[in-house]
Amino acid sequence: MSDLPPNVHVSRHPCLRAKLSQLRSKSTTSRETQRLVHDISLILGTEALANIELVEEGTDETPLGFPYTPTTIPTQTLTLVPILRSGLSMVDAIQSLLPTPISVHHLGLYREKSTLQPVEYYNNLPQSQSQSDPPLVRTAILVDPVIATGGTAIAAIQTLREWGVQRVIVVIVMGAVEGVRRAAEEWSDATEFWVGAVDGELTEKGMIKPGLGDIGDRLFGTIGK
Repeated sequence: MSDLPPNVHVSRHPCLRAKLSQLRSKSTTSRETQRLVHDISLILGTEALANIELVEEGTDETPLGFPYTPTTIPTQTLTLVPILRSGLSMVDAIQSLLPTPISVHHLGLYREKSTLQPVEYYNNLPQSQSQSDPPLVRTAILVDPVIATGGTAIAAIQTLREWGVQRVIVVIVMGAVEGVRRAAEEWSDATEFWVGAVDGELTEKGMIKPGLGDIGDRLFGTIGK
């Protein structure tokens, strides 16, 4: 969309758009919701990681005995950061795209119901690496299915920046225009947002309209708790 910052990339992939249409439906079951979020995350992850660093490493040979130089992704410089609890649904998809597993560090954030402001209740990032030069983990892949007001994403980006990463790749299934814009402007020269789709409005309770509903409840079967 033309009114979003240049570091926001909204997917136009037809398979993603078709699956997202299925995900919107209130008739989609919890198991189907999990599958669709996984599939959409695969497509988004492929797009988001298209420009990730690639290096040559050692030598090997094919089954016919021909030598070649393998290429790989230096996964030790990457970490995957799901925002609890919904971000957990995207972890396997992103990991499956990489040649070897990367570290996973969880952030627990929720929106306070009356103010809609983020509250951190869990953070398992290791000791700050801001004193390392260069930091071992240079790029964080932040995953969360939904950005509504943008407050949670902003808080997570601030935490990762203070921890010492140099770049944050944010992968989300659905966002509200204003929330995505706010989050993308937080650290615009070091963040990229890869989004399945954006909707234009929020309800009074801070839910995306028409959106996906409460994606956490849909994923984990806790609707009506």
